[in-house]
Amino acid sequence: MAEQVAYGQWVKLDVTDGVATIRIDRPKMNPLDAEIQDSLARVAADLLDDADVRAAIITGGDKVFAAGADIKEMQQLDYVDMVERGTKLQNAFRALAELPFPTVAAIEGYALGGGCELAMTADFRIAANDATLGQPEILLGVIPGAGGTQRLARLVGPSKAKDIVFSGRFVKADEALEIGLVDELVEPGTTYEAALAKVKPFVNGPRVALRAAKEAINRGLDGDLATGLAIESQLFTGLFATKDREIGMRSFVEQGPGKAQFEGR
Repeated sequence: MAEQVAYGQWVKLDVTDGVATIRIDRPKMNPLDAEIQDSLARVAADLLDDADVRAAIITGGDKVFAAGADIKEMQQLDYVDMVERGTKLQNAFRALAELPFPTVAAIEGYALGGGCELAMTADFRIAANDATLGQPEILLGVIPGAGGTQRLARLVGPSKAKDIVFSGRFVKADEALEIGLVDELVEPGTTYEAALAKVKPFVNGPRVALRAAKEAINRGLDGDLATGLAIESQLFTGLFATKDREIGMRSFVEQGPGKAQFEGR
């Protein structure tokens, strides 16, 4: 069953067979204005409450992912304006990053500035082999403000992140793959299909265990090893209260690995 909902003018959410597609469609470069940022926050809130959604794809369509913030709009803002807007933007992207199921960004064309930051909220990034990514905010006299300094450093390491942020240079697809900024390259025009293939195996997986795995990895990265291990242990033991744990272990004992039919609870 498919359902499509519009969030403002430029963002659409389609849910089909457990996979949510978040699509930005603001011709021609998908600049992320305040309306889109707020729409993404509402999408994330709605998905958080939808137990039928098991995975999500973030896409800008078959031409461009998102070429950055709406600079003409941003130019008019002063410090007080950005205190409010910057917080809303951070919260919207954080909500996407914390969605409790696997997410993939399907990157065509450009993912620059806020577009690159949006892609980095996903668990995985699949890019066209002619895509271009980067954090060029320094060329405007500012720095990334939607997670770019933090998520980029966690993905590619602090030295490479500093190189990209300090210079504002563009990163071509092959380099992005080499340094770990993207996970897979495909032919242009096929990123959505590749992203769908990436998430489909998770749709019928153990929903609560997948949520716990994502939480353990993400939260563990924010602290020391001992804290991460404590988080992991707590989430691990909690899964022994789930139906899927019973199903998975019974199936393994009786039929061998990889044959469990999980119920998502």
